[in-house]
Amino acid sequence: MFASANRTPGDPLEDLRRWWESSVTWVEGHWLQIVIAIGAGLLIYALLSMVRRVALKRAQAAPGEFTLTDIVGRVIHKTKSVVLAIIAIRAVAGYAQPPAVMLDIIRLVFTVAVVLQVAIWAREIVLGLIQRRAAEGHNETLHNAMGIIRLLISVALFAVAAIVILDNMGVNVTGLVAGLGIGGIAIGLAAQGIFSDLFASLSIIFDRPFRVGETIKYDESIATVEKIGLKSTHLRSVNGELLVISNTNLLSKEITNYAHLDRRRVQFGIGVIYQTTPEMLRALPALLEEQVKAEGHEFIRSSFLGFGDSSLNFELVADILSADYGEVIAARTAIGIRLFEEMTRAGYDFAYPTQTTFTAAPDGTMILPYAESVTMKTQKPLKE
Repeated sequence: MFASANRTPGDPLEDLRRWWESSVTWVEGHWLQIVIAIGAGLLIYALLSMVRRVALKRAQAAPGEFTLTDIVGRVIHKTKSVVLAIIAIRAVAGYAQPPAVMLDIIRLVFTVAVVLQVAIWAREIVLGLIQRRAAEGHNETLHNAMGIIRLLISVALFAVAAIVILDNMGVNVTGLVAGLGIGGIAIGLAAQGIFSDLFASLSIIFDRPFRVGETIKYDESIATVEKIGLKSTHLRSVNGELLVISNTNLLSKEITNYAHLDRRRVQFGIGVIYQTTPEMLRALPALLEEQVKAEGHEFIRSSFLGFGDSSLNFELVADILSADYGEVIAARTAIGIRLFEEMTRAGYDFAYPTQTTFTAAPDGTMILPYAESVTMKTQKPLKE
């Protein structure tokens, strides 16, 4: 009675004593339910552990690395035994009718464990999918970037997990979310260039507009991709220069990838002289088509383009059914030589720029070229 009268409100020792007394009372009054709950909890834990063990063995027995089965195995491997025990306790806690304080503690521990476990699962799934993508493309850049990618993913997922846990504990997380948002914006603005190139690099790796060893056209340059880095991409131009371009600038331009072509189109501009007869002009498109097909390539079109300053202009368009640029160059050369040979044999003359100069006297009479004299035409030869 004396101790009760002199007890200080909120005394931790007194609270602990009262909690102990209530716990003893609960055990004495519900010992049978507690025993049954403990047995059921152990059974649930054993079943969950067996399922995890069987699933892990099946996943590890599957052939191949970074496959979907391998990723599932990694996720199962990261499932903690403590989490399984907490799940089992939470499943049977209600049957034993524990005190409200104990039940609240069990619920809190269960929430923290499950949220953290889900964050670990999500991290392993995301990292597994990224590594699978890297393994498919044998991408050295992505392998080198896995450290920073793991850090960014871990920070993001566990930050979300911490917010969920605090929210379930009754903490007002509105200010925390706003603070994290402002801090993220500040960090993003401070490292805008770095993150911009990093995300551009990841975009190149995952979207694969080009790969190492492929020939592309960037802006006005044609080059071969030598290396895709976290900040920049190295290109080797056809003239031999090394072009180092930031990933952000590289993706901001139109890129033409020549690696996936199954054909290449070549064009010829042909000019013949104005003295060519109409019959020869009408026969020329068929002659051009015949030469392309004779070389084994696909004819597209041949037509009259217009009247030039010194020539009558035709065009020839054909497709070379090859992705190898060297073969395309050789085929274009063969077609050009064959066209010249056959057109020359058929009597066509190729036009080239020509000019004729006329000189006249002040009265307009033509002096040069010499006009044929009328008197000389009518003059009779002298008799001997």
